[in-house]
Amino acid sequence: MEICKEIFFTSSLEDLADSRFKEHIIHALCLGGSCRFMFNGEYFELQDGDLMIVRRCDLIGDVCQSSDFQVKNFVATYSFVELCTPRSNYGIKGQLSLFINPIMKLNDEQRFVCERDFRWIEYRLNQTNHKFYNELLSNAVQAAILDFFDFHSSINNGNEISTQNAQLMNRFFALLESKSYRQYREVSYYADILCVTPKYLSEVSKKISGFTANYWITRFTIQDIAQLLRDKTISFVQISDIFNFSSPTYFGRYVQRNLGVNPSQYRE
Repeated sequence: MEICKEIFFTSSLEDLADSRFKEHIIHALCLGGSCRFMFNGEYFELQDGDLMIVRRCDLIGDVCQSSDFQVKNFVATYSFVELCTPRSNYGIKGQLSLFINPIMKLNDEQRFVCERDFRWIEYRLNQTNHKFYNELLSNAVQAAILDFFDFHSSINNGNEISTQNAQLMNRFFALLESKSYRQYREVSYYADILCVTPKYLSEVSKKISGFTANYWITRFTIQDIAQLLRDKTISFVQISDIFNFSSPTYFGRYVQRNLGVNPSQYRE
């Protein structure tokens, strides 16, 4: 892996709301002003001193920045972040929480630490002649990730998670990220693959994320459907077939139940 090509810094959110960056994680620190945007079907506002972490840049849309908005973005590929992530079970809790709300409101001390982490990573990124460049850069990013864990844990009163439960949720999330929900939306399907009972999977999901396994299946499904509905070149029948619904009528009822409007109204 050529690490210098795996990470970069930018000063705009609009440029990152693109399918080219669907395999990238963005860490955005707001340095002034505000920015309203859509993420995962909901609107959020990034304000001065906030840190935003988004696992999929392509889920960002409808970006509206104030005239005085300033942001520093540390962007990295999944593979690079996984390489640098410490052996801690806290990562899965943070990942699930940030999927619901990607913004952390930092206090003055946390903001100081975050700004320092960003500057240090950028400094190390430019030391390409260092004989231990890859290890040096990975170490700088790992320190920042630990700080992000600490921010999130302090803000959300994070609890310890067992290795067994963390591994279970990681595997469950991996199945959802592979878009298995397009064909299978029953908890029992995932529980069978993970060699646990549906009740146990939901209990672990509830304990770690605050939501049941069924919630996450529906959340991934409806977010994917909403993204396709915004593409007017794809018909409702085609979307219904992609998600293996028994009929377009049932597809319409599913959208109405979970988005509050029917497909035609959402597309408008």
